Amino acid sequence: MTVDLRPFADAVPGAVVARLRGARSVLAVGHEHPDADTLGATLAVCRLVEAHGGRATAVCSDPVPSLYAFMPDVARFRTDPEPGMGYDLLVVSDCGSLERIGDVGVRHAELLGSLPRVMLDHHASNEPLAEADWIDAGAAATCEMATLLAVRLGVSLTDGDGALAAQLMAGIVMDTATFAHPNATPRTLAVSAALIEAGAPLADISRRLYRTKPDAQLRLFGRVLDRLMTSDNGRVIHSSLLEADLVATGTDGAHSEGIIDLLAQSETAEIAILFKEQAGATRISVRTKPGGVDATVLTGAFGGGGHARAAGATVELPIDEARPVVLIEAARLAAAVDRRSA
Repeated sequence: MTVDLRPFADAVPGAVVARLRGARSVLAVGHEHPDADTLGATLAVCRLVEAHGGRATAVCSDPVPSLYAFMPDVARFRTDPEPGMGYDLLVVSDCGSLERIGDVGVRHAELLGSLPRVMLDHHASNEPLAEADWIDAGAAATCEMATLLAVRLGVSLTDGDGALAAQLMAGIVMDTATFAHPNATPRTLAVSAALIEAGAPLADISRRLYRTKPDAQLRLFGRVLDRLMTSDNGRVIHSSLLEADLVATGTDGAHSEGIIDLLAQSETAEIAILFKEQAGATRISVRTKPGGVDATVLTGAFGGGGHARAAGATVELPIDEARPVVLIEAARLAAAVDRRSA
């Protein structure tokens, strides 16, 4: 059986297709503190450009965490553009706002601002600002969108002996928690089926991202879960990840992946929040229950964004000052949820 994605590929805007087909030297940029979706989409963009005879550079402000070392070609990421490349197109993947590019966007603001742009993103809080900004809030992952882009460009999903399919599947697995989140749609499943058919090792990717953890990461989870607290009669559950935890366990920020999803398993909480200490500021990850609080409303109050059930923000306060401010707003939103008629 062959999965035909061509009917879905009509969703790809013509301006996006035209710019990628015409580009000869592409700067492909993902967001800071990278995850599998931004890495997979950025690497896929590079493959699509190269399949049409162009050149591409994969860039991310931060080094790729070891958690994602299994992804094909992930070692090609740089923290800065390649000098003297003469780029003619910027492609930004999985960024709810351009600020999410991070320090590389500051260091190379003139270059990035001078290039025509394509944006691929699935965050509901993002809005298209330019002709070739493709924002699809109905996509479970930016890698879902990049798969359809490959189809529109006529690039086989088997490209690189299955490397393209594996890169794309990693992003979908990460952003759906192996299809456990409500963002997985029939289109997501069709795209995933096509990627499996093209050689993506779904079981291995799922195991590496969600069912395999080094002992140091388990110790980190233990420290954070030991601080678990609830408020507002259990409607809000939260914990904190301190920089000292990373030092004590020999881990890095990427090893915190999955903690917020554990908090979100609370039977009573409408809102789950993980506070992450970050050099004088605080990063918050938020999860909410279906039919309740829109997570982007909470994170939007602090300049963040994301999806209705999963969102994040950076609060420019130390963690001990940020926590009470965020919890006050969370309590207000959780109190408005009425499950009695559900």
